[in-house]
Amino acid sequence: MAVLVETTLGDIVIDLYVKERPKCSLNFLKLCKMKYYNLCQFHTIEQNYVAQTGDPTGTGRGGESIFQTLYGEQARYFEKEDLPKMKHTRLGVVSFVNNGNNMLGSQFFITLGEALDYLDDKHTIFGQVTEGIETLEKLNEQLCDEDHRPYKDVRIAHTIVLDDPFEDPKRIRYPSRSPSPTFEMLVKTNQIALDEDVDDTQGKTAEELAEEIKKREMAEQAQILEM
Repeated sequence: MAVLVETTLGDIVIDLYVKERPKCSLNFLKLCKMKYYNLCQFHTIEQNYVAQTGDPTGTGRGGESIFQTLYGEQARYFEKEDLPKMKHTRLGVVSFVNNGNNMLGSQFFITLGEALDYLDDKHTIFGQVTEGIETLEKLNEQLCDEDHRPYKDVRIAHTIVLDDPFEDPKRIRYPSRSPSPTFEMLVKTNQIALDEDVDDTQGKTAEELAEEIKKREMAEQAQILEM
């Protein structure tokens, strides 16, 4: 059971632990089929640690499970699956993010290092990257600010479900097309476009990139005031 995740840095294939994590797998597969993850930013990247995404707001505070679509706001999150025990021992482990109350939504991360045992028992592993290690390497190389937010705008472009063993709930209506970019994506994004050449080989330091981001924020605030 697998999903192809197309990102702006390259593609990865995630194999899911359907038997070990049935509820997590169902949640991820149906969100992918809803095109929920399309255009989501990798809003947090920590070198040799994790790359986190799955929040449409891009803040790290948003997102919800597929069960909200089925059962309403009270089912925004669902309880984490703890058994069988699984370990963050390898590069490319995929886990849902614990929201602090042992509940899960849509946000997930991919490990960019090995032997990250301090993540065990807190977050819930539900998959493993089996193709696209070079894409993980590119994620790991991204320059980020002090809050681990990448200077470049790295996103999930599209998700393709390669195999889904779960029956589709009757209440779900899958969209025929990807979501359109929001106002925030088009106007308020202050990150540097992926195709802009601003890496260290061009002489740009992290401090210079931070200053460039600050200037963009000021320009965007001025633009919004004029609207």
